[in-house]
This record gives sequence, structure tokens and C-alpha cells, in this order.
Amino acid sequence: MQPKFKKSYKFAVRTALFITLYTTLLMSVFLYVFYSLEWYHPLLFSVCVFVFSFLVIQYSVERFIYKRVKKIYDDLTLLESVTLAKGPITTDMQTLTQEIDKFARDKKIEIETLKVREEYRKEFIGNVSHELKTPLFTVQGYIETLLDGAMNDKNIREKYLERASKGIERLGYIIKDLDMITKLEVGDLSLKLEIFNIVELVENVFDMLEMKATKKKITLVFDRDYPNPIMVKADKERIQQVLANLIVNSIKYGSLRGTTEVSIENLIKNKVIVRVTDNGEGIAKANIPRLFERFYRVDRSGSRKEGGSGLGLSIVKHIIEAHQEKIYVESEFGVGSEFSFTLEKAE
Repeated sequence: MQPKFKKSYKFAVRTALFITLYTTLLMSVFLYVFYSLEWYHPLLFSVCVFVFSFLVIQYSVERFIYKRVKKIYDDLTLLESVTLAKGPITTDMQTLTQEIDKFARDKKIEIETLKVREEYRKEFIGNVSHELKTPLFTVQGYIETLLDGAMNDKNIREKYLERASKGIERLGYIIKDLDMITKLEVGDLSLKLEIFNIVELVENVFDMLEMKATKKKITLVFDRDYPNPIMVKADKERIQQVLANLIVNSIKYGSLRGTTEVSIENLIKNKVIVRVTDNGEGIAKANIPRLFERFYRVDRSGSRKEGGSGLGLSIVKHIIEAHQEKIYVESEFGVGSEFSFTLEKAE
């Protein structure tokens, strides 16, 4: 199917006008000097010259330029340029230049985006492979050792089975978190919105993580007393998961005998902001932009010793964004970190 052809007369009109003015002026001078000159002679002459010049030039432009412009459009169509492929072919050089410049910019952005995504995909696959491989090989090693004869020793059998169980539990965490983050990304995980007291929820998370904090002698506290309830509208179970992940991280990377502090403040009329602050090791500025990426670890060796799936902060970010809210992080290496997120305040 031949593409629609959009004619451009600018070049022909402009060029024919210049030729007409020049030849009419020249002819008028010639007739005035050598012959008698009536007033209509220049007018009639200029009309004839303009029409003739316009037709010749326009015809030449359509034959000379159209074939070359059509070749450009055909080449760009092969590159799937939606705008140029569907638009009419124009011989107007300014319009064509603008379209090609826009096409080039869009393609450059698209190529850069694809490169970033490809790099992210490679890194993500490598991380998934590593995270699954580590506990899997650990479990495999313990089971093979038992099958090779160690199972006859009761003490070794119980110890190796317990370690294998922990490895399987870690695999379960990774798969469960991957499943949740996939559902969050594609929007399959529906939120059950309800009104609840965020202060009470934080207290519940403190109680749940008290033993974990005690092992590192970390104190879980509010920044002040909250005698009155603060009611918010959100998915209570998911927000509990957010708080648990943030507080677990503050314990995991907190200083021995340190403090994890939670504060709840009014942000604007219908928003509150929840802050989780610690005085732990902090995060280097270079690592902050990637904190919420899946499997990204600031200190890979240390964080693996602490356990977890490596997906906690990524899940936190997706849950908060699923609520149409914002999450923030501020940190100074060697001083501590603060994670904060907003929630809708119940009326």
C-alpha cells in the first residue's frame, strides 16, 4: 500500500516568487528603455513567469525530492517509527527534519532504557541464582553427608537435619517473597483497607521482635508517649509487614546496645509520616539509590550471615507504593539511618 503523500509548496512558491520579481524588474527596465511600456505589461509578464516557474519548480521538487524523502521514510518504517510510518510523506524539509530529530531522540532514549533493563535483568538473574543456590547447596551437602553414613550418629544426624531445615526455611522465605513482590508489581495483590490505630500496631511489632532485639541488646522505643490513638486507613497486615521489615533491618544493622526509635507525626491535614530511626552503622551515600532493588545488599557477606531473603526493602517499597504513598530514606555512614513512609490519616 502506497503511503499518503503530503505535498509542500513552500519551496516552489518562494523560489518562483524570487524568479518572478527578478525577471519582471529586469524586463520592465528593458521595455522602459527600448520600447513603450504600458502599466499592465509588467503585471501580465509577472503572472506568466510566476505560474511557469512555480509549475516547473514544483514538478522538479516532487520528482527530485520525493523519491529521496520516500527512501528515508521507508528506512525509518523498518525501524518501527510509529509516527513516521503512519504519517503522510512530506517534502517539506523543515517538517521532515523535526520529525527525524524527534525520532532520533526517542530511539536514543529507548535504546538507553533497554540497556539499563538488560543490565538489571542480568544482575537480577545472577542474584536470584546466587540466593537460591546458597541454601540449596547447603541442604544438599548436609543430606549427602548423612547418606554417606553420618546418619548413624544420632548427634550428627540431629544437628545436620536441623541445619538442612534452616536452609529449606530460607528457600521458602525467598520463594514466598519473590511471589509477593511479583504480585505487587503486576497489581494482583489486592489491599484490604481498614481503619486501625498505628500506635497499637507499632507496639505489636515491638512485642513480636523483642527477643530478636534483646539478643543484640537493642532497645525498641517510641520517640515520646502516645496517649491517644492515631487512626490511619491502610491494609493493616501489609503495614505490619512494612514495620517489621524496617525494624528487623534496624536491629540487624544496629549497633550493640543501640536504639531503634519509631515516631509518628502529622505531615499534612490528611497524612501522617511514620519514621523508623536507628543509631547503627548507617549506609554510604553511593548505596542509597539502590537500596530498594531486589536482592541488593550493602554488605553482601555480613547481610547473608544475618539471614533474610534480600527482598525486604523491595517489598516495603512496593507495599507503600501500592497504597499510593511515599517512602523515604536518610542515612549517614557511621551515624545511623532513618526510613520513613506516609499513610492516609483516617477522618
